[in-house]
Amino acid sequence: MPAGSPPEKIEPKSLDDYLDVMSKAVFQSGISWKVVEAKWPGTREAFHNFNVNEVSAFDDQEIDALTQDTRVIRNYRKLNAVVSNAQKMLSLDQEYDGFKNYLRAHGDFDATLNAIRKDFKFMGPTGIYYFLYVVGEPVPPHGEFESTYSK
Repeated sequence: MPAGSPPEKIEPKSLDDYLDVMSKAVFQSGISWKVVEAKWPGTREAFHNFNVNEVSAFDDQEIDALTQDTRVIRNYRKLNAVVSNAQKMLSLDQEYDGFKNYLRAHGDFDATLNAIRKDFKFMGPTGIYYFLYVVGEPVPPHGEFESTYSK
């Protein structure tokens, strides 16, 4: 997470909100948070405000077009991960009768982290911590997380 103050929490109103936050975590992997923040308004536009139904329907041609779009971070694997994650999010939302139910089905932070790592692309421990924190799910104190997962 960026140095300084923690990111602002949100109360997700729909799957689109979850996809927005998760996608920011995907793009932040290995890239300056400032770069991601600067590009985020254009990224939202390019991904139709992270409308999960629209994004999940992106085809290879649309993903290829995004690799030429200067509004976004043009990493094919990350662009493709956003589409794949939207598809998985829709599937889990249906399977668990709500995505929040999926997030809370695992019992504790460690189990939730492992489930998200397995189910979603480009989501490592720091990205998952950021995602869960921002969407208001329980996370351990940051120092405790760092000492456990930053090895």
